[in-house]
Amino acid sequence: MRWWKMLGLAGIMGVAATGVVIARAERRRRAYTPEEIRTRLRERVSDQPEGRRS
Repeated sequence: MRWWKMLGLAGIMGVAATGVVIARAERRRRAYTPEEIRTRLRERVSDQPEGRRS
């Protein structure tokens, strides 16, 4: 029975760690200004080959 408790705790810790990583990425993503987002998108589109643009 002790094995299952350890497995459960490890699972809970994994879920918590994943939540922290997602929250950090979301904060970093929301830190961009609208002008920065437009500039980055334009750069990405200009870097694509001509056939890939839609």
